Amino acid sequence: MPAASGRRALLGAMAAWPWAARAQDSRPVRDAAGRLATLPQRVTRVVAAGLPAALPIWSLAPDLLAGWARAPRGPELAFLPPEAAALPETGRLTGGGSDTASVEAVVASHADMILDYGSVTPSYAAQMDRIQSQTRVPALLLDGTLSKIPDTFQLLGELLGRQAAAKPLIETSARLLDEARAAAALLAQRGRPRVFYARGPQGLETGVAGSINTEILEFCGAENVAAAQAGVGNLAQVSAEQVVVWDPDWIITPEAALAATMPKHPIWSTLRAVREGRIAVAPVLPFGWVDSPPSVNRLLGLAWLPILFGVRPRDELPARIGALSDMLYHRRPDDAQLGALLRTASP
Repeated sequence: MPAASGRRALLGAMAAWPWAARAQDSRPVRDAAGRLATLPQRVTRVVAAGLPAALPIWSLAPDLLAGWARAPRGPELAFLPPEAAALPETGRLTGGGSDTASVEAVVASHADMILDYGSVTPSYAAQMDRIQSQTRVPALLLDGTLSKIPDTFQLLGELLGRQAAAKPLIETSARLLDEARAAAALLAQRGRPRVFYARGPQGLETGVAGSINTEILEFCGAENVAAAQAGVGNLAQVSAEQVVVWDPDWIITPEAALAATMPKHPIWSTLRAVREGRIAVAPVLPFGWVDSPPSVNRLLGLAWLPILFGVRPRDELPARIGALSDMLYHRRPDDAQLGALLRTASP
């Protein structure tokens, strides 16, 4: 057999091997950290490395989500369709604290892709390299910055083959970001509201400068009074005495029980924001409007904060939250649910 004919025969045989067929059906992609991974042409199952990554997948392609890093429970489920409760809890591959998902479980899920969403620093990129190496599943990292949400939906639509479904999410998130920028410009002219974000049962955990947990407050034009507080990472513990010194114009908290006690509390009640009734409870159902987690759920916060700070009409909020909930979570809250969410969110 001539050499050329032999090579052709060998190449033809190799093309018939299963691994060669898979290679022909794959595509190289780069994530937000510049990492290269190889995905199949058609992605049918995605493991979310954490809850922040699960939410954009749920919004865009809920049928492809392998499970929740932390499954919704209790009152959260009332704001989600029944399909959300049917998904298993897969655990967390990345994020704060110890990881709760096993490599074996990821492999057993037969996922085509692992997705993480958040910081794109070298340490997080290295985490994804490690996970990809351990599981042999392509692992991608997307930028969780608030202003990058339209880019996230666009890239995810391309990765998952859901470009048509991504289009309204891209357009809506871009419009909300533009409106928030316009609100911030107006507040810069009027005087930026000074805000303390009170996390935790005592309200003394808050976001420091550059924190993803308070990013949305500054994006919408507020001044985070704790921005200059020394701290490691996104969050820091502060003292009640320090909050008294700051004496913010607004207190925003995801802790409804804490907010209810503030007017009679010996320290909180001395703050001007409390005396003048400027305590806003950031809704957390089914996910937080400010953080918890810091993901695409913050689009509801973008719709809310300009109204809270008085630069958009208050009467438009229920309809906007209803439409956004329908788009992001595939369930529109009923009037009673909306009323409960907004009652303490708009004092």
